[in-house]
Amino acid sequence: MLSSEAIKISNICCIGAGYVGGPTMAVIAKMCPDINVHVLDNNESKIKLWNSKDLNNLPVYEPGLSSLIHECRGKNLFFSTDIKKNISRSEIIFMAVNTPTKTYGSGKGMAADLTFIEKCSRQILKYSKSDKIVVEKSTLPVKTAEKIKSILGNSNTNINFEVVSNPEFLAEGSAINDLFKSDRVLIGGESTKSGISAVQTLCRIYSRWIPKEKILTTNVWSSELSKLVSNAFLAQRISSINSISALCEKTGADISEVSSAVGMDKRIGKYFLNSSVGFGGSCFKKDILNLVYLSKFYGLHEVADYWHQVVKINEYQMNRFFLTILNNLFQTVYKKNLSIFGWAFKKNTNDSRESASIYVSTNLLIEGAILNIYDPKVESSKIINDLEFALKNHGKSKIEISTIINSQIKIHNDLYESVIDSHAIAILTEWDIFKELNWKRIYKFMVKPAFVFDGRRIVDEFKLKKIGLNVFKIGS
Repeated sequence: MLSSEAIKISNICCIGAGYVGGPTMAVIAKMCPDINVHVLDNNESKIKLWNSKDLNNLPVYEPGLSSLIHECRGKNLFFSTDIKKNISRSEIIFMAVNTPTKTYGSGKGMAADLTFIEKCSRQILKYSKSDKIVVEKSTLPVKTAEKIKSILGNSNTNINFEVVSNPEFLAEGSAINDLFKSDRVLIGGESTKSGISAVQTLCRIYSRWIPKEKILTTNVWSSELSKLVSNAFLAQRISSINSISALCEKTGADISEVSSAVGMDKRIGKYFLNSSVGFGGSCFKKDILNLVYLSKFYGLHEVADYWHQVVKINEYQMNRFFLTILNNLFQTVYKKNLSIFGWAFKKNTNDSRESASIYVSTNLLIEGAILNIYDPKVESSKIINDLEFALKNHGKSKIEISTIINSQIKIHNDLYESVIDSHAIAILTEWDIFKELNWKRIYKFMVKPAFVFDGRRIVDEFKLKKIGLNVFKIGS
């Protein structure tokens, strides 16, 4: 059995080689050179990319990640599909698999789908030969640790499993820096001797590079809930300022000036007060809906309604942006060329999950627009998959989807090529390259009158207007 003291760790494995597992394990490998770190996934093509010599083609794009992989891979960082062997020999097992919103059955559209968590738990139970510390790294509903423990407790041996909650607080695009200089590391465990030992063991690993005062320990349930609440609060701030951006456009106020004035109040602070076309990513919407579901489950309907409004405002903001494009282009975009600048949900990542680009583009396609899409990091296959899924959710048949994809979508590797004969440009990701464009050159290529719809507030609207462009900027 695990003692009440932190135990020596020789091998760590992480099930899930995605946006959380890859970067997190790379940093642990860098900061703990005496520990072998194994990143596991049953997706062979993904593991091949992680092991590829071409570090520009990793499954996850994050500034600083490729150099970490180059430094540690093959030394004490390994990527593998051999889940059985690596579970067996590891003392700590991180669970970093996807927990999407359910698309079926009870809780559809709100509750977290724990299918992959259950599968992981059963694999750990099946292949474990010795005591394990099992770490919840995925974002999970409160009381999930209890369910994991119920599966792991069905061992016929004397193996002890300690389930610890250690949620990630990474911002995609700055994940590596976040991991090296975390605001806090949260570890939740049970108050038993073996539970305390598991927490101490994880604390000892993180304390190699994180100041001890930034490592917080709680019970499991507080740790699980804190992750959901953190994301809910951040999303709430975005929806709050976006709701005010709509008011600014009606009254003549400027959202940047309002944000600056409000943010100078030290009780409020300046962060997450930048208005935009809306938040995206794998966490915010999913976690808030999970919070809504939990609140309803426990009969807290007023609480559920409050948090659900955060998601509704985000959807309102994206729809408002789409309608602004439609209305300014004389209420029709049918067979008009429109340029989409950016597909990732934010800059410095190739993640497009829940991106505003998907929502806006899908509605434009349904209106008959021809879209010319450019993003510096998102693969064309991912863009197509995103649109196929979105169109299916709009009730389009396979034949209709195929027709739209083949006749209304062009994906470009050259940004300036994407604006030829374009009636309008929609800026939907705040990539730095979009701040340094030759707008005079772009204007020459476009159909007149030419429009720019800035959903990220990154262009100099007065400069563009002097060139001849019609500019709409969120919140102005």
